[in-house]
Amino acid sequence: MQLYSSTTSPFVRKVLVVAHEAGCFDSLEQLAGQASPIQADMVIAAHNPLGLVPTAIADDGQALYDSRVICEYLDAQQGAGLFPADAGRWPALTLQSLADGILDAALLARYEQVTRPAELRWEQWQQGQMGKISRALAQLEQQVPAFVEQLHIGTISLACALGYLDLRFSGLAWRDDYPQLAGWYQAFSTRQSMVQTAPQG
Repeated sequence: MQLYSSTTSPFVRKVLVVAHEAGCFDSLEQLAGQASPIQADMVIAAHNPLGLVPTAIADDGQALYDSRVICEYLDAQQGAGLFPADAGRWPALTLQSLADGILDAALLARYEQVTRPAELRWEQWQQGQMGKISRALAQLEQQVPAFVEQLHIGTISLACALGYLDLRFSGLAWRDDYPQLAGWYQAFSTRQSMVQTAPQG
C-alpha cells in the first residue's frame, strides 16, 4: 500500500500507529504530501479530490481516505482486532470520534494562528475551538477507567490527539487539569508504535 503522508499530521500518525499495531507497517510505502488548507496537493487530489493526507492507494489500486477508512481497512486486512466486533465496538468508535473532534478543533485553531493573516484573525473563533478541546478533555478525564487497559482504534486516536496538542499547543498544560488522562497517556506513549511514529518538526 502507498500512503500519502506528512511528518506532523496527527491523522497520518493514527494510520501509522494502527499499521504498527497490526503488523503491516513495513509494507507501507510512504509518499510525501503537501496538503494545506489553502492549496491542495494536486498529486494527491488525483486520487482524493479533497487533496488531503492521509490518502492511501491499496495494492489493487483503490484509493482510500480518510484516516478512519484507512485504519479500518488495515485492521480488516490484518485481522488485528483494533476495531472491536462485540459490544465494545461502539464505545471504541465513539472515543475515536471524540479524539478526531479534538484534532479537528486543534487544526482549525492552528490554522487561525499561523495561516490566516494577522489582521483577519478572529479571537472568538479561536476561543470556540479551544473550548471544544477543553470540554472533550474534561469528559475524557472521567472516562479513563473505562479504557485504561484497552488497545483499540479509540485509544490510538486519543493518544495521537494528545500528542498533537503537545506538538502544537505546548502552552496548554492540559496535564495539570486532567491527571488521570495524563497518566494514561504517559503509559500509552511508551508503546513502540507511538515511539516510532512521534511527529518530527
